Amino acid sequence: MENNTQAITVTCTVNEPVSKVWDCWTLPQHITGWCNASPDWHTPRAENDLQVGGKFLTRMEAKDGSFGFDFSGTYTQVISNSLIAYTLDDDRKVSITFTENGTTTHVSETFDPENQNPAEMQRFGWQAILDNFKAYTEALQA
Repeated sequence: MENNTQAITVTCTVNEPVSKVWDCWTLPQHITGWCNASPDWHTPRAENDLQVGGKFLTRMEAKDGSFGFDFSGTYTQVISNSLIAYTLDDDRKVSITFTENGTTTHVSETFDPENQNPAEMQRFGWQAILDNFKAYTEALQA
């Protein structure tokens, strides 16, 4: 396996104000609505203690029950409507910035790749989840 040491960044622009984007990103009742990369997966459970030292856990599962895993870690930095940084349970680092520009919000997510899958596969998966987040947030009625 290749050793993926260079951080990967995925981005999107959500056509919503940062306060709505932040809520959809951080509230468990929203996380379960968007946190999957494809329609054959879902997120039956999400827990989120959004503060420095707080933990989160997102359960992702194939809808057919064939596979599932917990995505979890500990927050290292939280600046409301602006920045979230955390360390995954396998010690990889992730940071997400939220930049408001009028009625839109640019979301940029940078993560340390794991060493089991090619970097491009990881980029595709994380981008698919981010694209699903954008679609979910824009479709959600205020």
